[in-house]
Amino acid sequence: MSAIHPTAIIDKTAELGADVEIGPYCIVGPNVTLGARTRLIAQVFIERETTLGEDCTVHPYAVLGQPAQDTSYKGEPTKLIVGARNTIREHVSMHRGTVRSRGETAVGDDGLFMAQSHVAHDCRVGSNVILAQGATLGGHVQVGDHVIMGGLSAMHQNGRIGNHAFIGGLAAVVADVIPYGSVFGNHAQLAGLNVVGLKRRGFTRDSIHDLRAAYRLLFAEEGTFQERLEDVAELYAHVAEVREIVTFIRADAQRPLCMPKI
Repeated sequence: MSAIHPTAIIDKTAELGADVEIGPYCIVGPNVTLGARTRLIAQVFIERETTLGEDCTVHPYAVLGQPAQDTSYKGEPTKLIVGARNTIREHVSMHRGTVRSRGETAVGDDGLFMAQSHVAHDCRVGSNVILAQGATLGGHVQVGDHVIMGGLSAMHQNGRIGNHAFIGGLAAVVADVIPYGSVFGNHAQLAGLNVVGLKRRGFTRDSIHDLRAAYRLLFAEEGTFQERLEDVAELYAHVAEVREIVTFIRADAQRPLCMPKI
């Protein structure tokens, strides 16, 4: 049985899973789907064309499924898809996609989106992601799994953040961040590997050792960056984590690569 407060407004086209809870003064608009046991605490606004997975919790004044803040958007039908077990805190905003891209903003599972954080149109956000207070993603940003963004940090539109990366508080990130990287500053610069995060997530000592060795070689002063990248790809072809970094760097991208301070 769903528990719906009498002051809540639910569009007739909305689909509610089993045991959904919708608190006082929430608004659930057209073509919204709420997964089983998802809870809207109070005064949550979900405009339209939005899916929340199972066991999500949405706190007061969160706004989900609003149209893209993009001058090219002319009201076309687009979506916001949010996975399971996400915690969405006060004043968080997540916007639908645009037809210039895939027409969809997508968020994975098990995320924590702290108060006033923002996921813009057409973003693709992985699972186990934490956006701290006020962290902001511009449009079309790609965020890998297990990424942490510190308070008031921001990622430039069309940027990429690789798996297990860490973005320091107040960082203004205008370039792509390699998997396992750690960046700080305005404008943000690569400061090394996210070793603390790797240890917390159970990466082996050998894997961390190989990542450190590959990192030192990749960002050494000798030779060109492309030459060093090829050397890393060859020497550490047996290390899955290093292969992931190489693949990330070689992929097509619209932003430059975030580099260490010279």
